[in-house]
Amino acid sequence: MVGCTPPIIIKNMKNRLFVLAAAVSAVCMLLLPAEALAWGQKGHRIVAQIAYDHLSPVARCRINKVLGAREGAVYVANWADELKSDTIYKESGDWHYQDLNPGMTDEEVIATLTNYPAEGGNLFRVKDSLIAELRKDRHSEANLRFIIHFMGDRFCPMHTAHLDDLGGNKVKMKWYGQNTNLHSVWDAKIIDSQGYSYTEYARYLENKYRKERRAIMQLTEEEIVVQNYRLCDSIYAYQETWNGNAYHYVYHWKDSMERQLYIAGIRLAMLLNELY
Repeated sequence: MVGCTPPIIIKNMKNRLFVLAAAVSAVCMLLLPAEALAWGQKGHRIVAQIAYDHLSPVARCRINKVLGAREGAVYVANWADELKSDTIYKESGDWHYQDLNPGMTDEEVIATLTNYPAEGGNLFRVKDSLIAELRKDRHSEANLRFIIHFMGDRFCPMHTAHLDDLGGNKVKMKWYGQNTNLHSVWDAKIIDSQGYSYTEYARYLENKYRKERRAIMQLTEEEIVVQNYRLCDSIYAYQETWNGNAYHYVYHWKDSMERQLYIAGIRLAMLLNELY
């Protein structure tokens, strides 16, 4: 993808959006591999619910008006994944991730993401482009739908993971006896192992992390990208010693996964409150 103001940004988008969403939602989860779905369907809804719960009354009203739904942010949280089955949006596949080389220093991580890498995805370029477009026109429904999704993607560890293994997709794993990979485990399988609905999980995470909310809101963008990268380092290192027991894996990583979900929701709320 060159440049990239995403073609988002389509005339007469409003009518097309709902026709497309109705058609795609029914089949897309059967067509798309799990590793393509970022946090997975439930994870993105958790992030959006946390964000929705922290919107100002004004922002909530304006966003609902743009999306045309009372709880629109949650309803559209997976739209950007569903959209990939439409050939018009084929190029949007690499908007969901930004893989990086292993062994980078903190300074190299920041510099690489600031200057937008030429390979390994376009998540950060597209995110920044969307925010710039929304600052000019906050009424763009498509751009709003995309940013709700991509702000979730950026906090999923395997969406800023290693370039050489395609963000963990090449790291094969057995998960309760089933073949899978590292990317898929972090997208959905740890979340799904807990058995909560997305609303239950959002409430649970709010109770668990509310005391950290102020610190999360004060994080700089540089601190966030470095923390995400170092979390990936720890995940890869753990693979070297993991005994293959999925129960042990969930026990070891559940808190880290849940904290990423909560941070994503709070940072999305911050952005939406600023924009709306």
